Amino acid sequence: MESTQHSDRETYRAIVFGQGGDQLLLAPATGGFLLPSVEIPRWQRIAETLTAAMRREWGHEVVCLFNPDVSVPIFSASHHNYQVMESRGPGAESSPRAGWVRVASLSEEVFLDPADYIAVRRSLADCAGYSDGAARGPFAKLGWFEELQVWIEEVIRPLSIHLTGSFSQLNASPSFSLVRFETNNRAIWFKAVGKPNLREFPITLALARLLPQYLPPILAARPEWNGWLCLEVNGVNLCETQDVRHWKAAISALAKLQIESIGSSGELFQCRARDLRAGALSKLVRPFFDVMADLMEKQTKVSPPVLSKSELILLREQIEEALSLSADLGIPDALGHLDLNPGNVIVAEGQCVFLDWAEAYVGNPLFSFQYLVEHFRRVTGVEPTSELGLTTTYAEEWQSLVSPESLQEALALTPMLAVFAYTVATDAWSDQAKVQDPKVAGYLRSLTRRVHRETTLLKDRSALCPN
Repeated sequence: MESTQHSDRETYRAIVFGQGGDQLLLAPATGGFLLPSVEIPRWQRIAETLTAAMRREWGHEVVCLFNPDVSVPIFSASHHNYQVMESRGPGAESSPRAGWVRVASLSEEVFLDPADYIAVRRSLADCAGYSDGAARGPFAKLGWFEELQVWIEEVIRPLSIHLTGSFSQLNASPSFSLVRFETNNRAIWFKAVGKPNLREFPITLALARLLPQYLPPILAARPEWNGWLCLEVNGVNLCETQDVRHWKAAISALAKLQIESIGSSGELFQCRARDLRAGALSKLVRPFFDVMADLMEKQTKVSPPVLSKSELILLREQIEEALSLSADLGIPDALGHLDLNPGNVIVAEGQCVFLDWAEAYVGNPLFSFQYLVEHFRRVTGVEPTSELGLTTTYAEEWQSLVSPESLQEALALTPMLAVFAYTVATDAWSDQAKVQDPKVAGYLRSLTRRVHRETTLLKDRSALCPN
């Protein structure tokens, strides 16, 4: 019996349609046909690993479309993972292990596993439903990849650039796409977003206009797909280096970006950047802690210990006071990034670019600095001297706008407030349906405990004295 659960690996059955959708790739076996299957590592990008496995093991260049919603029939021995794909180019004829069968000739009897036939039928129906590319997303439609390539060629032709044919598909779903294309020059990237990250499209275009030196060069946009095309920036991804020089360069660029963004709040709010200004956060404090009091009461595990009502009330008051103190310190509201992890930062020669702006916000800029410092600790370990160097680098960029004393006080408050801002910005706490999910409730309790720990540390340092 084929297993789809191998601890750190899982098996996918590939539903590969030929271009045009009238043929299906099948592997002949005694007594019928099987869908090609590949085993891939868990916890990696599914589209990237699946397309690489199909190329390596079956000799077929494919693009992923979507996971079909296939109910397990009662006669099936186990659940299977399926992925709908479309063949790309002449490589489709290169493998003797599988061949093309006309879709019109398919029946349940030709499949060794009846579940495969059901999956194929459902996938055909889904492809037909996605054919208009509007309501459900453009990237489940057969032929979308060819349409994308034609558009890209039109965009890059005036730049004397052309596609070489090599590409890597990293993300795939009906409404999301991330593909890297090789060219005769620099590689180019196509990215498109769907719900709940639709805001990333207008925010990215706005930032490319307002702060172009901090984003990859945008070549063109495709509004009907919420997608854009950009040049690759050659440099060091921050997640791949422990060199403090690279981290300081990123920290310095972050501060400069934020300073240059001051005054652009109106445009950023129009693009649906999150409002994390002190006043907006203050309005969320009491509603948030009311929800957390209820979630703490519902915790069934003994460990970690719940925060009592009195502890939550005190914590709420400390957050309110910290927000008030922070607002009085004169730190200008600026652009921030709630998902500022090192994978979203590329350090290049004389330049640093920041990616994936779905979680852009306007508010205290120091929050983003704190998030990046947290990742620095994970990557390099707790190294006080290096971390102090990052703080000094960041502070030096702000010294013309904020006094050293005010900045020092603000930095002391930041660890606690940055966690609180991140927690309330998720919106999960205010969604009654989501907080019923035990995993979501546990995650929110964990973040609240982290706020509590940071507040305790701050109190121990006598930087905040609660009433």
